[in-house]
Amino acid sequence: MSGLKGRLSTVVKSKISKQLDRAENPSETLDYAYERQVENLQNVKKGIVDIATAKKRLALQQQQLGEQGAKLDAQAREAMSAGREDLARAALERKQLTVQEAGSLDQQIAQLESEQEKLIESEKQLEAKTEQFRSKKEVIKAQYSAAEAQVQVSEAATGVGDSMADVGMATQRALDKTETMKARAQAVDELEAAGTFGDLTALGPGQDDVDRQLAELGAKSAVDDEFARLKAEIQSGDPQSALPAGDAGTADDAEAKPAADTGTANQSAD
Repeated sequence: MSGLKGRLSTVVKSKISKQLDRAENPSETLDYAYERQVENLQNVKKGIVDIATAKKRLALQQQQLGEQGAKLDAQAREAMSAGREDLARAALERKQLTVQEAGSLDQQIAQLESEQEKLIESEKQLEAKTEQFRSKKEVIKAQYSAAEAQVQVSEAATGVGDSMADVGMATQRALDKTETMKARAQAVDELEAAGTFGDLTALGPGQDDVDRQLAELGAKSAVDDEFARLKAEIQSGDPQSALPAGDAGTADDAEAKPAADTGTANQSAD
């Protein structure tokens, strides 16, 4: 189970690292690092100011203790002159305390001065490093921008960039669709020429290819028979009327009517 967890952790970390690599911009990373160094430099300068402020405060306290010690010394002298040795002793004791406190402040001020000198030296070194990093940062950013532009130009020229790849894929899809439509049109023409579709507006049951061929043969045979009969009639000189029987009866009535009219005319003459 522990091996599975370790493997899963490795996979997750690798995936996250890959995504971070894609999202990371070297220019932004360099700018952020420079900003952090500038912040550190500002913190060092602020530390120097704080130490100088604390040292100044201790110096003021030391000055006050010195003034208080001088005052107590004067009071002790006055008490001694007045015959008040007890008061003189008390004043001298207080004076001794101020002297001790002043000595302690001297040590603290000396420590602060030492720390201030160290911070000032660190400030100089950090400021020099920050300036060097700033110059190097700008050079790296310029080189990265130039390399990025060169890659984009090269990809555009060779057609391996994302935009050119999209254009190439779109062109290939258009060609594939064109070829498919041409093949479909040719297939439809061939099927139509073969009579596969037939007459979609014709009524009645549909006919397949065999039915159509038989119908064509029957029509051709009927035309040949009619042509042979007509040719025989013309050659024999006795053509038969092609009119229907009803039409023939009408013609006989027309011939009989003039004869009847002739008979009526003869009776009137008698």
